[in-house]
Amino acid sequence: MTNLKAPSTAPADLEGGLASLRGDCARMVPHYPVPVRGAVSPVPPSLIHGVTVPPGSARLLDAMSEYGD
Repeated sequence: MTNLKAPSTAPADLEGGLASLRGDCARMVPHYPVPVRGAVSPVPPSLIHGVTVPPGSARLLDAMSEYGD
């Protein structure tokens, strides 16, 4: 999505497209540096608890054919 509020020398591309999206992403890269981390180990399923899904979200996913069927 093109940020229409950002100053730009090029005219805004309101239709978008892959080239526009790639340009937007390239301009955002410096704002989000990748943190330096070590290797992350997987979490065992026994430690995963307390996850709740709001009823509205569950109904939305249920209504989507690729998830609910």
